[in-house]
Amino acid sequence: MQISSTVVFNSWLSGGEWPCADRRAPTAVRYCGGPWRQETQRGESQPRVESRESEKAQPQCRTDTDWDFRMEKASSEEEADLRPLPPSPPVIPPNVKPECVNPPKRSIIRRPGVGTAGRRIPLLANHFKVSVESSNEIFYQYTVSISSEDKRTIESKGSGRKILDKLYQTYSSELAGKRFAYDGEKSLYTVGPLPQNNIEFTVVLEESVAKRGSPSHNGIPSSPGKRSKRSLQSKTFKVEISYAARIPLKSLSLALKGAELEKVQDALRVLDIILRQQAANRGCLLVRQSFFHDDSRNFTDIGGGVTSCRGFHSSFRPTHGGLSLNMDVSTTMILTPGPVIEFLKANQNARDPRSIDWVKAKRMLKNMRVKTRHSNMEFKITGMSDKPCNQQFFPMKVKNASGTYDDGETVEITVYEYFTKHRNIELTYSAYMPCLDVGKPKRPNYLPLELCSLVSLQRYTKALSSVQRASLVEKSRQKPQERIRVVTDFLVSSYNQQSMRSYRYDEEPLLAACGISIGKQLTQVDGRVLEAPKLKVGNSEDCIPRNGKWNFNNKQLLTPIRIERWAVVNFSARCDTSYLSRELITCGRDKGIHIERPHTLIEEESQYRRASPAARVEKMFEQIRAKLPGSPQLLLCVLPERKNSNIYGPWKKKSLSEYGIPTQCISPTKINNQYLTNLLLKINSKLGGTNSLLAIEHASCVPLIKDTPTMILGMDVSHGSPGRSDIPSIAAVVGSRCWPLISRYRAAVRTQSSKVEMIENLFKPLANGEDDGIMRELLVDFFQSSNGRKPAQIVVFRDGVSESQFSQVLNNELDQMIKAYQHLGEVDIPKFTVIVAQKNHHTKLFQAGGPENVPPGTVVDTTVVHPRNYDFYMCAQAGMIGTSRPAHYHVLVDEIGFPPDDLQNLIHSLSYVYQRSTTAISIVAPVCYAHLAAQQMGQFLKFEEYSETSSGQRSLTSVGSAPIPQLPRLHKDVASS
Repeated sequence: MQISSTVVFNSWLSGGEWPCADRRAPTAVRYCGGPWRQETQRGESQPRVESRESEKAQPQCRTDTDWDFRMEKASSEEEADLRPLPPSPPVIPPNVKPECVNPPKRSIIRRPGVGTAGRRIPLLANHFKVSVESSNEIFYQYTVSISSEDKRTIESKGSGRKILDKLYQTYSSELAGKRFAYDGEKSLYTVGPLPQNNIEFTVVLEESVAKRGSPSHNGIPSSPGKRSKRSLQSKTFKVEISYAARIPLKSLSLALKGAELEKVQDALRVLDIILRQQAANRGCLLVRQSFFHDDSRNFTDIGGGVTSCRGFHSSFRPTHGGLSLNMDVSTTMILTPGPVIEFLKANQNARDPRSIDWVKAKRMLKNMRVKTRHSNMEFKITGMSDKPCNQQFFPMKVKNASGTYDDGETVEITVYEYFTKHRNIELTYSAYMPCLDVGKPKRPNYLPLELCSLVSLQRYTKALSSVQRASLVEKSRQKPQERIRVVTDFLVSSYNQQSMRSYRYDEEPLLAACGISIGKQLTQVDGRVLEAPKLKVGNSEDCIPRNGKWNFNNKQLLTPIRIERWAVVNFSARCDTSYLSRELITCGRDKGIHIERPHTLIEEESQYRRASPAARVEKMFEQIRAKLPGSPQLLLCVLPERKNSNIYGPWKKKSLSEYGIPTQCISPTKINNQYLTNLLLKINSKLGGTNSLLAIEHASCVPLIKDTPTMILGMDVSHGSPGRSDIPSIAAVVGSRCWPLISRYRAAVRTQSSKVEMIENLFKPLANGEDDGIMRELLVDFFQSSNGRKPAQIVVFRDGVSESQFSQVLNNELDQMIKAYQHLGEVDIPKFTVIVAQKNHHTKLFQAGGPENVPPGTVVDTTVVHPRNYDFYMCAQAGMIGTSRPAHYHVLVDEIGFPPDDLQNLIHSLSYVYQRSTTAISIVAPVCYAHLAAQQMGQFLKFEEYSETSSGQRSLTSVGSAPIPQLPRLHKDVASS
C-alpha cells in the first residue's frame, strides 16, 4: 500500500508505536518539529533523514529531548490519492489449529578469505600435529549406570572410576578384551562394539577401613595402648552398560576438509576423554580439559591458605592445517595441603589458634578431605563439635567380664581423654579447640584438630582477594621460551621422575587402535604484524604509538573538561589530601585540564570509623550536603584500602544512583606524575571529555563506517564467585555514541538469573507495551547523540561465550536485538556483524627467531584457525610480563561485508581507543568497557543481604525464593559517563 502523505514518527523518543504497514488510515498524518523526519512518498521505501548540521561536520553529542511533535491533517488531494487496501486475510476453519512457524536458524558463516596487510613474521604455536592412519574406525558410545546394594545411584566421579577399573579387571573376557574410555559420569566409549548392546555386571570393591578409629556416637573399643587396625570392607555394585550411539572417526577427517557435520564435536570429545582418563589413572586432579599432578614442585603459596597448582591443558582441535593437539600450561587453585590448624591460621590471617573464628572455620572446612596422623586414613569433614575437645563427651563402650561388648555397657568420656589416655596419643594444643566431625548427622565421629591434615589437590573455588590475585600473577608468569620448554618437555617424555612420569600418548591403547600419533614439534605459523594506528591528541597533535604504547608527556588531552566544582572526601585513609589536590591541579594544567581549587576537603569523623560501610557512606553524604552549596561536578574519594575496600560498593551506589555525581575512588600509595596522569585520564573521560582519538576517526574517515551510521556494541556477563548460586549474574552492554566516532560509549546493565551466560534483557516488553530492555536504551542514546541518525549497521562484540554457545548468540541474542529495533517502529533492519571475542583459550603464539613475545599487532588467520569457520587470532598488546595471550575472534555473521583486512584493522584500531589507558589493550575496547560496567555495577549488590555473613542466609536467586534483585538505574546526570 502506498500513501502519498508524509509521515514522521516519534517512537525513537517517546517509546510509542509506529503505524503498521497494513493499518487503515482515513487521513495521512504528519508529525513535525523534531530534528529528524522520515517521509514516505509514493514509491519511496527508504527513509530520508534531514539533519540540522552537515553530515561531514565533526559530530557533537546531543542530549536534549525537547521534541515538540505536532499533527497536521493532509490535504484533501492527498486523501483522494489513497489506493484501495488489500483484501482481508482468509478465514481459518475452526478445525485448523494455527501453529507458530519458527524462523530458520542462522548458521555461522564460512571464511571469506584471509588478510594480506602487514609485515610478515614467522611464528610458532603450541599446537602439535596429530596423524590419523585409520579414519574408518568407529567409536561406540554406551550409557553407564552404577548403583549400590541399596539401589542408590553412584554419582561420585572418583568412585565411578574405581568401580569401572575393577569391572575391567574382573570381566575383561566378557568385554572381549576391549579397552574403554570413561568420562567419570554416564558415558563410556570403545573402539568398535562390545559383544552385547546391553550388559549387566556385579562388581565387588574392597576398601581399607579402620577397625578401631575415632570416637563415635555409638562408642568404640577402648583397649589402651593398641594401635588402630585395618580391615577390608567389601561393597557390591551393579553396573549396567547399554548402547547409545555410533561416532564415526571419519566425520573428523571430513570436517578437516571443510564439511559441516554434527558428529565432529562428539568425535573430538571422545579423544579428549581418552586423554583425561589417562591423567585420572595417574591420580591427577581433573578440571575441565586440564589436569594437575600431586607434585609439590608445581605448588606455589599465594597466601590465605591457598596454593596455585601448575598443570597442563590438552585438547584436540580441528584446524586449517589438520588435526592438532593444543597443549598449554594451566593453573588452578587448591587448598594448601598440611595441618588443618596451619591452614586455618593462614586463611584467617590469625597469629595463633586462639584468634581463629570457629564459625568461619566450620563453614570453610565443610566437605574437605583430611588424613589422620595416627591411622593414615582419609575422611570427609561433615562439621565441627559444639564444645572443645576436653569438654566434648561421647559414650564409649566398655568390655564385660568375658572381654566382649555384648552387654552394651558404656561410659561417658571426653574426646581429649580418649586419645591421650586410651590411645596414648599426645595432644599439645587441641584441648581447648573444637573437634572435626567426620561422621554422619546422627552418628558423629570426632577427631582432634592436630591429628588431621588436609589432603592434597582439593580445589579452592572461592574468589581470590586482590592480594592473592597479585601474588598469583607475579608467581605464575612464564617467559615465552620457558613456556615452550615446559610444554615440549612434558610431551617429549622429559618428565621421568616419580609422580611426573611422561605421558606416552602414542602408547595409549585406544589412540593406538585408531592409528593416532602425536607430533613432538610446535606448529610453524605465518603471521602478520599490522601497523599501529595514528592517534590525535590535544592541539591537533599527532601521536604515534611505539611498541603498542604512548604517553602524554608534553602533550595535552584532545578535549579536556574544565573542573570548577569538586571536592575531596577521605574515609580515614592516611593521605595528605591538601597535597594531593595541589599536585592534581598542577598535573591537570600540563594536560590542558583547568582545575579550580576543591571547594572543600572532607575528613571522615572518627566516631563513624567502626560503623557499617553503608552507615559510613550515609554520614559522609550528610557532611557533603552540609558543606557544598550545590551538586559538584566530581567527588574524589580517598579509600583506606586498595580495590577491596568494603566502602566502594555503597559509595558508588549512593553517588551514581541517588545523587548522580561522578566519583573517582583512589587509594594512593605513591603520588607521582604518572599516577596523576592516569588518574586524570579516568576523570576526564568520566566527565565527558576525550583523551585521544584515532586519526582516521578524528577525520571521519573510518572505512565502511564513515558513510553509514554505524553502532558498535560490546557485550559481557559477569557471574558471582564459583559455588555461589545465590548471587545474580550481571549483563552489561555498551553502545557507541556520537557517530562517526568509535571511541565513546554508554553502558546499560541488568541483573539476570545466576550463572546464565546468554543475556536475557536485550528486549524486555512490559505489560503496557513498552520496551524496558537494554537495546532500546542504547539505540535511543545513539539516535540522540548522533544528530538524529539511526544505525544502519551494528557491529557486535560478544565476550565470554564458548563455541558451543555460538548458535545461541546468533539465534537468541541477535533475535532480541532485532525485536528491540522493530519495537521502535522500524521496518528496515540494520545490517549486523556479530563477532565473539575470546580470551580464555589456550593457543599461544611465539616468535620463531627470538625469545621475546610476539610484537603488538600480530595477527594469524591460517594454519591453526578453524578449517571452515571465520576466525583469527590477534595480539594487539605488547607483552610486558610473561607470555602474551592473543585474543581469538570468531566472526559468526557479517551482513556488512567487511573485507578481511578492513575487519582486522578495525579490530586492531579498537584496541587503541580505551580512554583509561595509554597502551593497546588485549581485546577491543567495547568488550573492556562492558566488563568494567558489569564489574562496577556488581559492587552495588556486593555488600547487601547476600554477602557472606552467615551460612544460613537467605538465597536471592534459588528456586522458590524472592525474585532476582534488580540493579538501581543510574541517575540521568551520569547515565552517559
